[in-house]
Amino acid sequence: MKVLMTGTSKGIGKAIARKFLTCGHEVIGLDILPPSLEHKNYTHVQTDVFSGELPEVSGAEILINNAGVQDSGQDIDINLKGSIRITEKYAFQKNIKSVLFIASASASSGAEFPEYCASKGGMVAYMKNVALRVAKYGATANSLSPGGVRTELNERVMNDAVLWKQIMDETLLPKWAEPEEIAEWAYFVTVVNRSMTAQDILIDNGEQAKATFIW
Repeated sequence: MKVLMTGTSKGIGKAIARKFLTCGHEVIGLDILPPSLEHKNYTHVQTDVFSGELPEVSGAEILINNAGVQDSGQDIDINLKGSIRITEKYAFQKNIKSVLFIASASASSGAEFPEYCASKGGMVAYMKNVALRVAKYGATANSLSPGGVRTELNERVMNDAVLWKQIMDETLLPKWAEPEEIAEWAYFVTVVNRSMTAQDILIDNGEQAKATFIW
């Protein structure tokens, strides 16, 4: 299938793109950074999802909105408005099978930088709107909301023993997800899944479920 996705140069996005390429799909990646993937079925377009020129791509079957920033002063512009811009341009056409948004656990917990939380919460709300509108094509729209993921974006806390212990004490499963695990979720939701739509999937190792029972 033809997969169009944003934010493919590193982290979760790179892992998702690699998963699709390994499984034989064509991937067109949009990223403000230069390419970091080399594959015969991969095409890279270096652009800004919020304000850059967007390529003409026809017949995308899967659209994945992954590009994002954190505590940048542009979180709402890039994470939310950029995803809306990409989706409105590429999703609503007869070939579309699935639209996926990479949101965040902070969309429901609020436990992040203010604009980042707002951008991801808005993304989940917008996903539900997209699900209503792509249904006429027989397509699904969903979002993944990872908690902590072991990417370079999070190295500051991953490499600090004191902060890392505090984080692990807040999770039922004392670990963070690997980018490759999120990629497996992304593949399942967009390729295998045919019946779930308008849903947000929380993947946070039980951080929000952590509770202490006092008797």
